[in-house]
Amino acid sequence: VMAGNKPLFVGSLNREAPYFQGARGKGISVFSFDPTSGASSFLSETAGIDNPSFIAVHPSNGCVYAVSEVFGWNEGVVSAYRFDAGKGRLVYLNKQPTLGSITAHASFDRTGRYLLVANYAIGEPDELPGKSVAVFPIRADGGLGPAVSSVAHAGSGPNASRQERPHAHCIFATPDNRFAIVADLGIDKVVAHRFDAASGELSPGRETSLAPGAGPRHFVFHPSGRFAFVINELDSTIAALAFDPATGGFTLLDTVSALPGISGLESHCSSLQITPDGRFLTGANRGHDSIVTYAVDQATGKLRFVGFTPTGGKTPRDHTVDPSGRWLLVCNQNSDRITVFRIDPESGALIGLSGSIEAQYEDLAAHLGQSRLVQL
Repeated sequence: VMAGNKPLFVGSLNREAPYFQGARGKGISVFSFDPTSGASSFLSETAGIDNPSFIAVHPSNGCVYAVSEVFGWNEGVVSAYRFDAGKGRLVYLNKQPTLGSITAHASFDRTGRYLLVANYAIGEPDELPGKSVAVFPIRADGGLGPAVSSVAHAGSGPNASRQERPHAHCIFATPDNRFAIVADLGIDKVVAHRFDAASGELSPGRETSLAPGAGPRHFVFHPSGRFAFVINELDSTIAALAFDPATGGFTLLDTVSALPGISGLESHCSSLQITPDGRFLTGANRGHDSIVTYAVDQATGKLRFVGFTPTGGKTPRDHTVDPSGRWLLVCNQNSDRITVFRIDPESGALIGLSGSIEAQYEDLAAHLGQSRLVQL
């Protein structure tokens, strides 16, 4: 990675699933991202991993953790890699079973000692191990120990085709590290598990119900820790919540649409991000193929509409904001394309880079097949 540049990790699909258009990728691609210009250059590619559908980059140990989402497996796996900055490549460490199927998300507790994993789950709910979430200790070398704690959610929702069982889709530790918060699409709940940072143990906590059939998918905390925001896949809304750190509970403040008022528009929300300064919230729409931007009222947590931006491709499954807050990168899964936008620091508007993405990032496009996840 060139001096001043950041490593950029992209997971691409390489195994077919009935809910994907295809699987034309090889594994995890590594690029060098220039935070001054927004340009990227290809460094390396790592095969030997199945459908790396979400990647978590550790804040301090130089390691990268990728979950494998493979249709038909009763358990996914999570693989650990050390990033060799000198050679611009990933070095495999080890992997662990995730104790549940269709592994969808991973993040770290606030100490960086544990990896938290969410399993979306497809199949009969009586099949074992059937866990919705699991906690893995991170070894001194960056590898993963076996899960030290896990929980299976229970329940269903009113959407018979999508909410027939729990579907944990996202997990994050609270700012004070006392709870692990899970957005569960299948039961329309944000579930707070009490988290013991000494042992990694999870225990029952508060559950917050959202609108029936909303389908909470991803959420983010505001940097202040006072608010959280949830993007709901099934009803294409974004909910603003007040967070009570004493109980792990949330109170609904505001609900806004992620879509314009177009009748007959079929679209499903995917990812949600907040800028590092907490001023702007961005959500991705698959179908409308847009990023919706809202400004966050820093005092109340309420949301003010900023605008819609076409993503420059089809099916934006994930997007990320770079650590500087200057750039937003969108993974257009069904176009095999990552689009790079500059974020206007005053208005929050997304500004596309000049020239076509294909011409500007020809080396990037050559290594993207069914891009699923992008992380800096």
